[in-house]
Amino acid sequence: MDKISNILPSISEIIKRYKLIPNKKLGQNFILDTDITDRIVLSAGNLKGVNVLEIGSGAGTLTRSLLASNAEKVVAVEMDVNCIKALETLITANVERLKVVQGDALKIKEEEVIDYPAKVIANLPYNIGTELVLKWITKTNLFESITVMLQKEVVERMSAMPSTTHYGRLSIICQLLCEVEKKFDVEAHHFYPPPKVTSSIVTITPRKEPLYNANISKVEKMTQILFGQRRKMVRSILKNKVQNLESVLEELNINPLARPENLTLKNFCDLGDKIISL
Repeated sequence: MDKISNILPSISEIIKRYKLIPNKKLGQNFILDTDITDRIVLSAGNLKGVNVLEIGSGAGTLTRSLLASNAEKVVAVEMDVNCIKALETLITANVERLKVVQGDALKIKEEEVIDYPAKVIANLPYNIGTELVLKWITKTNLFESITVMLQKEVVERMSAMPSTTHYGRLSIICQLLCEVEKKFDVEAHHFYPPPKVTSSIVTITPRKEPLYNANISKVEKMTQILFGQRRKMVRSILKNKVQNLESVLEELNINPLARPENLTLKNFCDLGDKIISL
């Protein structure tokens, strides 16, 4: 890649040549700055011997940075036919290392398009970013880590601690199943068109086992029940759902006057195990 990088068209030239127009329905915002994409790749750690899954290659800026790394292979999943055509130069120059798959990232079976060891490195479409992360974090036998760009607010929700503004369902599920580490922010002017929000890079590392011994489906159900009425006290939310509620809460060492945002991950696990029957 380094040997041919000087003869590749610039990203701006690629956008003009293939008449790439960001599709709002696909959540497209093309990143233009290779310094930023190089930094994203570096933040994902050593890629030697690792296969990389990229979602939404767009104009190919991040794809170039991935191919310039020591990654074993890059698999780019893209829905937009025009964006796939825009990758032709890269495909020709990297026949052995770049595979492009046309399809919906929400529907593909990742294990059918990429081999372990694998990492996700991607600038995710805002409209499906959270859904994709929740899909991937259970694939502990496939992905070593997931380094992605999301809305800053979403990243803050993933890493939020109890009794803070952003703490909620996403915080609990992500932290129960993963280690979450925010890397850096990316301002809107680095994109075409500039989004109305700031973006953040985050590395999510799936745990081999959940942080606590818990049934994830029960925890998810518990977060749905409690955060569905997050301004109420736990006692008020559960009073018609649980017999002997006061005794249960006392047994689990949970303050009945607490609100959902005050409960710890362990509290949600304990409540789910005690109360939810699937």
